[in-house]
Amino acid sequence: MAEFTVNAHRFDPYKNFKFLVLWDGRTVAGISKISPLKRTTEVVKHRHGGDPSSPRKSPGRSEFEGITLERGVTHDPEFDRWANKVWQVGAGLGSEVSLADFRKDIVIQVLNEAGQVAVSHKLYRTWPSEYQVLGELDANANAVAIQTLKLECEGWERDYEVPEPEEPSFLNPA
Repeated sequence: MAEFTVNAHRFDPYKNFKFLVLWDGRTVAGISKISPLKRTTEVVKHRHGGDPSSPRKSPGRSEFEGITLERGVTHDPEFDRWANKVWQVGAGLGSEVSLADFRKDIVIQVLNEAGQVAVSHKLYRTWPSEYQVLGELDANANAVAIQTLKLECEGWERDYEVPEPEEPSFLNPA
């Protein structure tokens, strides 16, 4: 079977540098890097008394690793607002967490070279576990100030409702 059914001429996989992150129905500005989506399933080994000496293996609990988002520091307060729902300076003892809405479902969209949504993943019940407001500041460096937000996730899945887009041709007629 072909890797691409709509664009049979295509054989290169999608690139990793065109993507969008959405939460609360909006695109989050300026995200330049996302750590991998990784799921690990524990292996349960078991053996019956009359079986050979090698054990059988079956799947156990699955865990989803945290996802880190990076972006340059701007005036967009979305990282701050969400991170402050988990802990906020000046909140009274025991009231640091906004239990009503600190979890969000987010979407990561991978775009093709033409900017069309090619693959999409839904991440469920994510919440910020680490927030770095500023990366290292260095007067001798030639770099962008970076902030990071690490999200814990209770699961993710590919959105199979997103079809393979028909890629446009930008050839000019002669």
